Amino acid sequence: MKKEMKIKTTFAIVLVGLCCFVSSGIASRDRGIAPSDQSDVRAAVQLIFDQLKAGQYEALYDSLPSSSRSRVARDRFAAALQRSRNLYQLERIEIGAPRVSGNLAVVDTVMYAHIAPPFDADGKLVVQQYLVREEGGWRVATGDRATIDRFLKSNPAFGRRFPIKPPRVYIKQNGQWNEFDLRGPRQPPK
Repeated sequence: MKKEMKIKTTFAIVLVGLCCFVSSGIASRDRGIAPSDQSDVRAAVQLIFDQLKAGQYEALYDSLPSSSRSRVARDRFAAALQRSRNLYQLERIEIGAPRVSGNLAVVDTVMYAHIAPPFDADGKLVVQQYLVREEGGWRVATGDRATIDRFLKSNPAFGRRFPIKPPRVYIKQNGQWNEFDLRGPRQPPK
């Protein structure tokens, strides 16, 4: 029982950490969004995933919004990611259609990874990536709830259309993807 709890805790930490540090549809023609905005968002998400996969944590720090960078030093950020490096091996990412409104964007992603022993399983993380445009580029705010909330409050129509969705975690067992409950085991009702 203790080993199972440790495995579940390790798996949850790995996938939530991955979600925090990384990262409905309106057609661009319906909102007057330039195709280059959507391409830029997709390129930013892909670059961040590639940097995370390659262990380029110091460079990844630059993809954070300024409000996030003001709260955590580059070396602390890089060290935290470095400590998790041996827990998983990223494989690939699927990037959905970006939705852009001004300096805010959201895109659904699916990240695939192999989780190291003791779990030793394939996993996937379905996560909504929020990005903000700063300093001429897109910065990933996923995992920075304060920044996301601030931008959604300043753009309530976008926030109503694209509310924050919690990440969903799946592990592959017997050839099928099964959802993993990040909240852990629940106590039976009394």
